[in-house]
Amino acid sequence: MKDEVIIRNLQTVTELEKVRELEALIWSLEDSVPVNQTVAAVKNGGFVLGAFLHEKLIGFQYSFPGFDGAKVYLCSHSLGIHPDYRAFGVGEKLKWAQKETALLKGYELITWTYDPLETVNANLNLHKLGGVCCTYLEDVYGEMNDGLNSGMATDRFLVEWRLKSDGVKRDLDQDALHVISTDQCNGNLTPVEIHLNLTADKLFVSVPGNFQAIKTIDFSLAKQWREVTRKAFMHYFHKGYTATDLRKEKENQYYYVLQKL
Repeated sequence: MKDEVIIRNLQTVTELEKVRELEALIWSLEDSVPVNQTVAAVKNGGFVLGAFLHEKLIGFQYSFPGFDGAKVYLCSHSLGIHPDYRAFGVGEKLKWAQKETALLKGYELITWTYDPLETVNANLNLHKLGGVCCTYLEDVYGEMNDGLNSGMATDRFLVEWRLKSDGVKRDLDQDALHVISTDQCNGNLTPVEIHLNLTADKLFVSVPGNFQAIKTIDFSLAKQWREVTRKAFMHYFHKGYTATDLRKEKENQYYYVLQKL
């Protein structure tokens, strides 16, 4: 099915209204982006990509320009897939189309945020696309009452997708010390001890692969994971490390690779 999906750069008000309808279906009308805003972005250096299957809009990606006082880059604001068409690689296809479109517009960097405890997103953002992260944002959106974030601090990784870079060299065979010692408790990965005195050029930071399930089963354990990983990432990013990859260790157990670049 992935090969049948067509990606188009959307321009008209009618097309952008369809995107808002899809956003409202995926999240809510309240959380969708008003059409007058996406129209303004499209006319001023941004773009909205639509994924179509047999002329039906099943996914979208929305980006707008950013500027930090020194450089212009592209902010990847949102990406959504119709619930009936997830797990078919449509999101990844939209991201590669986003890169191609951004390069045509002259961008060299795309940034976006995601929850570092969401390993499906991490696998796409770092492992497949080759993005990196050296910035940890604490409680970015404050309290959110949706199903994914309710009751949990909205910490985020700021991903940098350096479009003209050759990527980070990854040594898949090299082992490294783990920043967080772990154990298993009732079938769930549990943090035991955090090590903040490590100095090797490469480190591993363990994370659970079933964070949303842990939130349902043992919310206090989920909060513990938020707190311990926040401490680990903020400490080692401050020491000059960059998150360059996510790897699977075993079922529901992953680890980030931190490197000094």
